[in-house]
Amino acid sequence: MKLPVSTEWLLHCATSLAQLEPGTTASAAQLAQYYDLPPSSLAKQLQALVRGGVLSASTGPGGGFRLARPAPEITLLMIVEAVDGFSPPYECREIRQQGRGALPAEECRAPCVLARRMALAHEAWRSSLAETSLADIVAELPPGAPSRTRRRLTGAP
Repeated sequence: MKLPVSTEWLLHCATSLAQLEPGTTASAAQLAQYYDLPPSSLAKQLQALVRGGVLSASTGPGGGFRLARPAPEITLLMIVEAVDGFSPPYECREIRQQGRGALPAEECRAPCVLARRMALAHEAWRSSLAETSLADIVAELPPGAPSRTRRRLTGAP
């Protein structure tokens, strides 16, 4: 499965926001500069996380984006689904019933073994992402990373 590049952007941006002090915001421009990304494209992508309930946004002086809930409550799956939707990446089109190798209908009452295996793999992937929170990711960063992120992203100590 290949996810769009915007998924990487938003996973990193959410992780950066999780390193800020509670209530602190970062603007789309700050995040874009921090990661050297196109500001207008990133701003549009960040709105997907707002719609998905991962981030909240405020306008005006001091406005920007922040986590909509505590980092332990935001999973990687929530971020991926906010950006990429809920559709499984594999869709069985029942080609086993086509062409010279077509199987009889009575042998195709259950989903094919390939569709079942792909569904299992997708569910394992989803489960892994659902079990990993932003707090888990931040906990795995080098010890100085959060303070460096705060300093470089927002100028805070």
